[in-house]
Amino acid sequence: MLIGGILLGLVLGLLAGGRLRNLAEIQLRWTGLLVAALVLRFATEAALNAGIDVVEALRLPLLVAAFGLLLIPLWANRTYPGLSLAFLGVLSNGLVILVNGGYMPIWEPALAAAGLTSADVTRSFHVIVDPSAQDFVGRLLILGDVIPVPISFIQNVYSLGDLFLGLGLAFFLFAGVVRVPTPIEEQQDADLRRRLAADRASGYRPSGLTPGLEQSAALQRPTVLGADRQRLAGPGATPALAAEVPSARPPISIPGLSPDAVARLRRHPYVRLALNGSFSALWSGQLISLFGDRVHQVAIAAIVFVLTGSPIAVALVFVSATLPNLLFGPIAGTLVDRWDHREVLVVSDILRAAVVFIMPIAATANIWLVYPLAFLLTTISIFFRPARVAILPRLVREDELLTANSALWIGETLADVIGFPLAGLFVALVADAVSIAFWFDGATYLASALLLSTLIPRPVRSEAPTGARSEGGGVGFREELLTGWRFLRNDSVLLANTLLAVVAQLTVGVLIGQTAVFAEHVFGEQGFDWRAVYGFIEGSQGAGNLIGGFVIGLVGARLAKGRMIIAGYIVLGLLTTVMALSGNLGVVLSIAFGIGIANMLFIIPSQTLFQERTPGNLIGRVVGFRFSLVFGAMTLSIGLGGVLAEVVGVTTVIAAFGLVTAAAGVVGWFVPAVREA
Repeated sequence: MLIGGILLGLVLGLLAGGRLRNLAEIQLRWTGLLVAALVLRFATEAALNAGIDVVEALRLPLLVAAFGLLLIPLWANRTYPGLSLAFLGVLSNGLVILVNGGYMPIWEPALAAAGLTSADVTRSFHVIVDPSAQDFVGRLLILGDVIPVPISFIQNVYSLGDLFLGLGLAFFLFAGVVRVPTPIEEQQDADLRRRLAADRASGYRPSGLTPGLEQSAALQRPTVLGADRQRLAGPGATPALAAEVPSARPPISIPGLSPDAVARLRRHPYVRLALNGSFSALWSGQLISLFGDRVHQVAIAAIVFVLTGSPIAVALVFVSATLPNLLFGPIAGTLVDRWDHREVLVVSDILRAAVVFIMPIAATANIWLVYPLAFLLTTISIFFRPARVAILPRLVREDELLTANSALWIGETLADVIGFPLAGLFVALVADAVSIAFWFDGATYLASALLLSTLIPRPVRSEAPTGARSEGGGVGFREELLTGWRFLRNDSVLLANTLLAVVAQLTVGVLIGQTAVFAEHVFGEQGFDWRAVYGFIEGSQGAGNLIGGFVIGLVGARLAKGRMIIAGYIVLGLLTTVMALSGNLGVVLSIAFGIGIANMLFIIPSQTLFQERTPGNLIGRVVGFRFSLVFGAMTLSIGLGGVLAEVVGVTTVIAAFGLVTAAAGVVGWFVPAVREA
């Protein structure tokens, strides 16, 4: 896993136009301690494998010291892209080793799933544990080696910490290899290119270089990462003003790419975002926690439907999980505007972890206790969402905002693509151990909280941007709340966007509440395991979200946001209707993929509109009102869809709501505030 992360970061960095020699310019704090910790870690394991008795007797303190010392320099350098994720990986592995007396536990079923046996475990660093669910709690086995990889050349069982550490190293090495010019350097490069073009036109070549090397010299400069020197900056960094001498050495050649193409690639917002330490921490944390959410979402739906057999009971789970948006959205948004956005994100994740840890215990006692806990979980989440929307413009440049929103949705859909199919198979095959899904989700929330604590946002923007109206806030809570509503009401573009979403996204609510019932009704009778089908439908939609989000991140800035939103609603509605009327699994999965693409067409532009048009000191309240209206309508459609499914059938309900969404998109075309946004 670690080697894979290292190779991934290096290869992607080179493909993005970076150079290996840039790694020599990286300056980290506490490097001596970092080297000493690594030497202690691997020397201890080597001595354990050699059977040295004194080291065996000191196994636990030596390993704890090695992991503890390793955490210090990683935390000190956490602002570098990827190192906060690497810190999380080392911390996860260190905790499970501490709890297990100096051993890394391997879950026996995971070992078998990887195609290995106990005879393949030859390192004294590991211990195999039986598959009892209690081990997941008492021995923190969810942080142990539980991820089987049966692929021959990397066949092994890995821990979540290994995964985090590998991804963190990939981020860090990518950032170290790639050179992305600062805005001042970009201007210098542009000036130099103009001078070179003028010289070539006059036949004068002052540098003595060939034309190809002249262009490379203008676009490639050595990178410097470190304190007191130009470094991979967070959003508030100021570039160095010292003049640089262009390098005469060309970068590593990339077949088929010209120097200009390499330069454009390295300036692309996706590359810049990967080099932003705060954004990469936000993205990674959300990917981790959202993956856990997908696992326990399938588990909840399956448990309730198996025990009750009622579509209404399943719908009520999602009603409970969305109702707080209607009740508390504006209140939460107002409070978020009062509080530190980063602290809101961290505390919300910690509280959500506590609720999720309780869920399997409550479900065992009484399945109906799941409903208030789902309500509480979303109540906490409605503080998290506006804080995430509000902090994003403080982490990235304004011209990167749409791409940043796209990247966050790509992360969410990666969780859909991977999490939903695996969750469906897991619940279908290991239903008696379903409580593990909740413990896994709780662990991911804690991991996300740690990553989010490393964010370094810019100060809140209080002035109104172009196209927005500024409102003065009152000193009382009620006046602050009303200020957010007045802003939304008086901004015709944002208000029209919200009202259209209230109607057009009713289909989304029906799909949330009835997709599991649809899978059982249509495909259960065909001999498929409906729980697995449910997971694959959600996974296909997630794959569409992934592709749609990536493409919008590439080209969306050149398209009209209003027209993208309208197209998204029309396509979503028509595809939903066709899916409901089809009984072919392949067709349904293909249409679910298209639905995912359509989702991104209206979600990403809408969110970007609110961030662009709303002052930073109002965005929590304004987004809170939007969430309340849109998610409130979706909550009603979830409940109504469950009732109607009992009366007229689930396929009829889904098809009818799809037509409503398509009609709403058509109406939006005739509203200038929507179309011209």
